[in-house]
Amino acid sequence: MDQTVKLGSVFKNGVLTNNPTFVQFLGMCPTLAVTSQVNSALGMGVGVVFVLVLSNLSISLIRNYVPTEIRIPVYIVVIAALVTILEMFMNAFTPALAAELGTFLKLIVVNCIILGRAEAFAQKNGPIASMVDGFAMGLGFTGGLTLLAIFREVFGSGSFMGNEISLIASNNFQLSLLTGPAGAFLVFGLLVAQLTKYRQYKADKEASQEAIA
Repeated sequence: MDQTVKLGSVFKNGVLTNNPTFVQFLGMCPTLAVTSQVNSALGMGVGVVFVLVLSNLSISLIRNYVPTEIRIPVYIVVIAALVTILEMFMNAFTPALAAELGTFLKLIVVNCIILGRAEAFAQKNGPIASMVDGFAMGLGFTGGLTLLAIFREVFGSGSFMGNEISLIASNNFQLSLLTGPAGAFLVFGLLVAQLTKYRQYKADKEASQEAIA
């Protein structure tokens, strides 16, 4: 399978085609919980990228030495070790962000994206392709979180990355509903609807062009 993998397709698949946030709907807990501010969304996204890239690399390297019967526990141990390293690093260098993410930082261990890519890709492909897949999926996840956080923070809190901004002339326009759980679902639903509509439009356009040709 390694010989047939095209890195460009792998990257596009993770970022766009099968975006983990808006297409596969994976990692919904952090997606809805840590996106009230852009800072926390970016922090979570970078953490997931770190774990995804290194877990995919590690699992790809050991895949031929791990018996099928115990591969899941082994993968979880690898992922847990990487999350522990990430947590220690963030507590040392970005303690405020680590405190803001709280339990959700630890829950990266059971994030469906991490184990899902280990099972679906890393255990079947070589190290380079697996790292690209992990980076692309992590980047797609980070993009989804950041986009959601921008809408929630700007329109919900009247700020961007913690800095107060004026949205309409000199008046602050805020919808505090967007910073709460209900707002997370609302904004996420609206974004998914628009992206789905765009993808359908693009598919219909391509189909019509093929029919003409």
